[in-house]
Amino acid sequence: MTSAHAANHARGPSAGIETPPPVVPTLGLPLVRRGKVRDVYRLPPDPATGHGRLLMVASDRISAFDVIMPTPIPGKGALLTQIAAWWFGFIRRRGICETHLLSTDLRDLANVSGLEDPGVRGWLDGRFTICRECEVVPIECVVRGYLEGSGWKEYQETGAVCGVKLPRGLRQCDRLPEPIFTPATKAAHGHDENITFERAAEEVGLETMGVLRELSLSIYTAAAEHALSRGIIIADTKFEFGVPAEDKARAGRAWSQPILIDEALTPDSSRFWPADKYEPGRAQASFDKQFLREFLEEVVAAGKWNKTPPGPALPAHVIEGTLARYREARDRLCA
Repeated sequence: MTSAHAANHARGPSAGIETPPPVVPTLGLPLVRRGKVRDVYRLPPDPATGHGRLLMVASDRISAFDVIMPTPIPGKGALLTQIAAWWFGFIRRRGICETHLLSTDLRDLANVSGLEDPGVRGWLDGRFTICRECEVVPIECVVRGYLEGSGWKEYQETGAVCGVKLPRGLRQCDRLPEPIFTPATKAAHGHDENITFERAAEEVGLETMGVLRELSLSIYTAAAEHALSRGIIIADTKFEFGVPAEDKARAGRAWSQPILIDEALTPDSSRFWPADKYEPGRAQASFDKQFLREFLEEVVAAGKWNKTPPGPALPAHVIEGTLARYREARDRLCA
């Protein structure tokens, strides 16, 4: 899963992220944050409401094991934007929660100073999101419907995942009796850390965590049902939430309802498995970054990389295979 935290304007530009020089136009807007995948710029306030807005741009960078690869995946940013925007609409239509999405329409940037260059606007088209400015809740909201990844490793050691006890005898990639909410810290550097619900509540408050758990499980349940009808299993996924800046600024308001931010249910933030090939007890075929991870594990096994920056150059078949999997996920889920 990605840890770009793209809407996390509260933290400012990232420090210590090994980012290759981006071959992208200069936007002429204040850079708020450069994540592993997304770059966030500050836009002028909304002319209708005066509320703060951000421009989130999905690059063609790709990361794995918290390292940005030196080879971009051409067109990946546009695919991620299309998938996330579709899911944001799905979540709103279902009435589950509000999201940060304001627009992905290029016409809504027509009068933004610094974006007059047709070349810049052409490059942006399809890969940007205009979104509400939010203060990010510093907890990764992970929902797992199946046992894989760090959850599978933790279960083998303790019989639980993030403090949630699970039945004995489960196999790798088994479907769980019911989806579980397993929060994690949002690490500024290195890997996020799985934590218990109680520890997360100590960080951001019990009321906030209760709401985030309910929202995360509701989104996952609805999304997983839709995806399965399209032949895709969503094994697990990660959500991020924030409080709109205008809500936070209102005097006398002790608590505000979080909204969904960053991205939603993309191959960067989820495990997508083809349902017709699902077989528990082993690793699964996927429509996500697992294809890239498997290639990198081969490079590691050959002694040619140690999972630290810089990452290895990606061959053409890995680039093409990654794009093909992302496209198929979009075409199946978002039709």
